[in-house]
Amino acid sequence: MKRYNCLWIFVLAFITSPCWAYGGGSSSTKACAKPKFTDFIPAENTEVAVGSNFSFSASANTHPESIKVTAKGLPITIKVSPKNAGNSFEVTGTLPSSLKATYARIAIDADAQGSCNGGGGWLVKIAE
Repeated sequence: MKRYNCLWIFVLAFITSPCWAYGGGSSSTKACAKPKFTDFIPAENTEVAVGSNFSFSASANTHPESIKVTAKGLPITIKVSPKNAGNSFEVTGTLPSSLKATYARIAIDADAQGSCNGGGGWLVKIAE
């Protein structure tokens, strides 16, 4: 009888072992690489004049046509150009002239390869 008990334990362990392997790792799934934004000009918390120009860099995995920039919720027209031989993009724009004597966050939203969405931005003080 003990032999049969050992046999049953072995059979059950053998049958259930594939269940433990299910979903066991991320090697089959590709990680999401969100776009990154750097080199903000003007620097964060800097006081700028009304209608000032700004710029920043977007990482190479960013889809340039998906970059959207707003300042205090107002959409901004931007120009995107390649930088460093295609390793990243330089984005330039002008703050809306309707923003005066206020703080405004320059907010960035963009998509990257692999359907990843990322955002960023910085705060500036706009003079009168």
